[in-house]
Amino acid sequence: MRPWSHELWRLGLLAVAGSLVGWLFSAPGLGLAAGLALRLVYHLRQLHALRRWLTRNPHSEPPAATGLWGELFDRLYRYQKGQRHTQHRLQATLKRIQESSEAMRDSVVMLDQHGDLEWWNSAAERMLGLKAAHDRGQHITNLVRDPRFVAYFKARDYREPLTLTSPVDERKVLQFQITLYGDDERLVMARDITRLHRLEEMRRDFVANVSHELRTPLTVLAGYLETYADAADRLPPRLAQGLTRMQEQTTRMQNLVNDLLLLSRLEIDQGGEDHLPLAMPALLEEVRQDAEALSAGRQQIRVELKEERCLLGSDSEIHSALSNLAANAVRYTPEGSHVVLRWTSHPKGACLEVEDDGEGIDPVHIPRLTERFYRVDKGRSSESGGTGLGLAIVKHVLLRHDAHLEIESRPGQGALFRCVFPAVRLVAAETAADHVSDR
Repeated sequence: MRPWSHELWRLGLLAVAGSLVGWLFSAPGLGLAAGLALRLVYHLRQLHALRRWLTRNPHSEPPAATGLWGELFDRLYRYQKGQRHTQHRLQATLKRIQESSEAMRDSVVMLDQHGDLEWWNSAAERMLGLKAAHDRGQHITNLVRDPRFVAYFKARDYREPLTLTSPVDERKVLQFQITLYGDDERLVMARDITRLHRLEEMRRDFVANVSHELRTPLTVLAGYLETYADAADRLPPRLAQGLTRMQEQTTRMQNLVNDLLLLSRLEIDQGGEDHLPLAMPALLEEVRQDAEALSAGRQQIRVELKEERCLLGSDSEIHSALSNLAANAVRYTPEGSHVVLRWTSHPKGACLEVEDDGEGIDPVHIPRLTERFYRVDKGRSSESGGTGLGLAIVKHVLLRHDAHLEIESRPGQGALFRCVFPAVRLVAAETAADHVSDR
């Protein structure tokens, strides 16, 4: 407040002095006005100096002044120095970020809130073919025009990455991942996964080829064992028991080969060609009958229908997924348990549920249940005839139907397997009925 008090004192003294001089000439008001005008001229000169300093050379030292204007010039100068320091620090940070991004082997592309290109590293130029001369400011979908990328970009659901071929080299396979940040801006990262993609293809081809090659000898072996089984009553008990065990293991191997072939087909084929409206009551009843045959009366199995709409999908694939869930419920619940096959509504659309009141599953195992050959109890699974591929098949079937699997279970509280389908996969029941009548 000292500069302000000094300024008020100066104004007061000028007013008094001007009034006294004017009183000597019999015009005190004119003298007062003259005194205040002198101070106004001083302030106008300082204001002019301030404008000239800010417009011509704001980085130099401010004009010399005293009092209130001197303090104002000093504060502005210190503020400018602080802003320049902050700006230099941010520029250094941005430079380090850009240098580290340039050193990355993955491409990094920064987009504004409209999806236009702002900055990218050199890896993006190699992988995506971006050119700084004419691509800056272009929308990303003008340069990466694959319909799958356009749909992925517009969906704004970036929880899972997208795998595509490079737009400049079809021999390369890229994995895109988009992250939202700031004011609806996006960071697009693309990673070259060509080697991993080829290894995955080799694995799928190897599994499919080996499974296919095993099918013929297993069929021959099963045929001969079935022939010999007709004469088992004439064999010694030890040989008859060995023959029975051979038949059981051959059947198990055949089931394993069939599941491997099905899983390979689900991974390789795009799917969608046989997606039709499904009559859900008939589908669940058919699965129930199969589960009852497997149960042989050990469990009570029933169907609940709480959703009138029908599912748009592949009959064989949905039947396979639901059958695997029902078979697991039958195999891994004790005698006297209850199993429910349910088609019901869901906030995201509708869902197929398989619920049992058996022993339940420890939550620690749930994240890994859909892995191939993963078993909670390896000994019990082997004895029950499971292949360890059932939930992996369920997972891939659901992915082909834009759905996902939810598992709820606690030890001693049973288990609930829920296949959640989006609303776009649902159609009116009349549509399915018309399709069945047409067939």
